[in-house]
Amino acid sequence: MTNSIQGPLRITIDDANSSLTLRLEGKIAGPMVDELRRTWSALSSELGRRPLVIDLRDALYIDNKGLAVLADIHRSTDAQFQADSPLTQYFANQAMGIQDSKRSMRK
Repeated sequence: MTNSIQGPLRITIDDANSSLTLRLEGKIAGPMVDELRRTWSALSSELGRRPLVIDLRDALYIDNKGLAVLADIHRSTDAQFQADSPLTQYFANQAMGIQDSKRSMRK
């Protein structure tokens, strides 16, 4: 089943038997952060033991509150992030609490 919420942020839920994917497209900022939080709150009970995948490949911007929501989701589910650009990888790293890999590799 696939559900979708549209606006400056588009949230698509792909509910497969083996996993659940939350695809986020656009900007996660301002009132859209609350929409993400509401969507997650409704969705979390359906997750069960399946892995959660958060697809950020089409995310354009995520403010600090949006990153905090993604971090909360990651902490509670150990979600995997899909990212395919330096920007979306940055968003994923921030949500996972990983600092800039270049800096963390320096000693």
